Amino acid sequence: MPLIGTRAAASAKGFGLLNGPSTILVDYLLAAGGGGGGAGGGGGGSGGLLQASNYQIITGLAYTVTVGGGGSGDSGGGGTNGANSSLNAVTATGGGRGAGWFTVSANSGGSGGGGSSESTINFGAGTSGQGNAGGSTAGTNAGAGGGGGAGAVGSNGTGSVGGDGGAGASSSITGTSVFYAGGGGGGGRVDTGVPAGTGGTGGGGNGGGSAGTANTGGGGGGGSLINLGSKFAGSAGGSGVVIISAPRAAASTTGSPTVTTNAGRTIYTFTGSGSITF
Repeated sequence: MPLIGTRAAASAKGFGLLNGPSTILVDYLLAAGGGGGGAGGGGGGSGGLLQASNYQIITGLAYTVTVGGGGSGDSGGGGTNGANSSLNAVTATGGGRGAGWFTVSANSGGSGGGGSSESTINFGAGTSGQGNAGGSTAGTNAGAGGGGGAGAVGSNGTGSVGGDGGAGASSSITGTSVFYAGGGGGGGRVDTGVPAGTGGTGGGGNGGGSAGTANTGGGGGGGSLINLGSKFAGSAGGSGVVIISAPRAAASTTGSPTVTTNAGRTIYTFTGSGSITF
């Protein structure tokens, strides 16, 4: 019997059933960069937000971390979407830019950008599981739509106010509840006294001139329309962030993440791109 047991163990090892790769289970949060706000137009959509527990990582392998930058605000020629954030193959999609007044369309993204103050259908869609659509507008002489957020769609602009950015979503991965990925507020109408919308909780910039907050994935606020011949520029989206919570310290990192501890776990907050190896 001992001889048979030895042969079985040897066979298992030969087929790779013993001494396989060691793994570790981590939690993560990925927020992509927020989209830029439109000129005289819609708020930028938030960057896509992904959260997961018990993600399996193979020890000894370097996992690439990419932190997406925020999109540029529109000054009349079109803003840009935010950039993606990722942990190896897991990718959060950058937020969609807000629509500019009669110049560019809103884009889809992690969350979609808000529509301009002159088009009732010009808003962007969100990515399922990551964000929501931007808001539209009531049409001529109304405020622009707010950008979508990770937790809610952007509000529609009305004849009384620009649309608010959609709310972000909260996470306690660091040990403290924090909101990420709020949409940017839509621009207002200076000529008709319509105020701009408010940015969504989670770093969304206010309409009328506020950028999305850095390292939240918040969308940029849309610029207000001064009159039919001029407009304020939209604001930039906020950069993203990648946070990894592990049951033990990493063997090595690049990119200089901030390292904290909470409840026996080691937490790595990347505000710039790098890598992590356990």
